[in-house]
Amino acid sequence: MPEPWNPVIHHFESLGSTNTSLVAEAVAGAPSGTVYVADFQTAGRGRRDRTWEAPPKSSLLCSVLLRPTIALGEAHLATIAMALSARAAVGRATGETPLLKWPNDLLFAGAKFGGILAEVARDGTTPLGTDDLALVVGIGVNLTFSGPPQATATSLLKATGKEIDRDAFLALLLDELGPRQGLLSTVVGRQGLLEEYGAVLSTLGHEVRVELADSFVVGQAVRIGVAGELGVQVNGELSWFHAGDVVHLRPTT
Repeated sequence: MPEPWNPVIHHFESLGSTNTSLVAEAVAGAPSGTVYVADFQTAGRGRRDRTWEAPPKSSLLCSVLLRPTIALGEAHLATIAMALSARAAVGRATGETPLLKWPNDLLFAGAKFGGILAEVARDGTTPLGTDDLALVVGIGVNLTFSGPPQATATSLLKATGKEIDRDAFLALLLDELGPRQGLLSTVVGRQGLLEEYGAVLSTLGHEVRVELADSFVVGQAVRIGVAGELGVQVNGELSWFHAGDVVHLRPTT
């Protein structure tokens, strides 16, 4: 039976990174449901350690600690739980539902306004087993700031015309995350998350370019695997990707 969902929120004026700070607390024994929220991040990170710096209080910058009973190979499902929760929270806050792009981007009209980064928290001395997995899931959502002029990102304000209060949005996000994080600890629950994700993921059915560290592949995204990986049909064969940037390619005419 899942433990009760009672998130405890810790606010900070400034942190280097909510993920980095919460990982340290997780290693020290912080409980599931610990939430770190910062007005400003000096070292915010995305995939491939990309940096992103937004004016204070213009974005939701937060990380949530989860301690599900789940294998390390399925840890990406925590990212999926957060993505689905954020999608639902945006819909409740604005009346408009965004798209999800694999693996962890939230979009309006093709422009990104939110991203998610999950990390495993461990001290490096204790063997990592199924029952002791601590996951810190960070999310950044552009509320009023769309990024510097050269960025191709957007914000909820720009995309929907709605100015959303950060703390009110966080409350919606945690409300949506509660039941979904509970699903991570059971086989049936994880399957339910994957089914929900597959039903709303905009990447499926698209011709895509998957950009890896030193190469890329082009094919059609056709399915999601049991651990949240992306199945892409490449030259008649199905290839699986656990990480990488995905670009949706326009169909040729």
